Amino acid sequence: MEKNNLPLRIGVGAIVLNNKNKIFVGKRKDNPVDKWQMPQGGVNKNENFLTAMKRELEEETSIKSIKVLKEIDNFFVYELPKELLGIIWKGKFRGQKQKWFIVRFNGDENEINLNTKHPEFIEWKWIDINDLPKVIVNFKKNVYEKLLVELKKFFRSRA
Repeated sequence: MEKNNLPLRIGVGAIVLNNKNKIFVGKRKDNPVDKWQMPQGGVNKNENFLTAMKRELEEETSIKSIKVLKEIDNFFVYELPKELLGIIWKGKFRGQKQKWFIVRFNGDENEINLNTKHPEFIEWKWIDINDLPKVIVNFKKNVYEKLLVELKKFFRSRA
């Protein structure tokens, strides 16, 4: 599979903060080693980024009770490692170009339910923001490090 011939998948992600500014992460059911990620997914045709983020968040976690705090300005790109090329996303994409949002979860934790129609996570937890790059799979680490910088800028701007 020639990587360069494949396009990037357009996606969205949600940095979900609780009232203590801890971040929601889920353990993927297809990668149950100790790797966690934030809710993210693809954008459907004719869907804007905000709608896609809310849909993906609900599809993966059942979370609806959020307040959007910020749409992060730039896009974040990652490339799939060779061993996953041609396997993930039916082999149609070489990686993802994502638009991320910072949102506040303002519901009750009972709202969080991973047993959705197409479950992606088997467990969830809240983590400290500085642990974010430590929990993600290696090929997404660069994106998570950049998101951490954006998150810290966001917190400083509100201090």
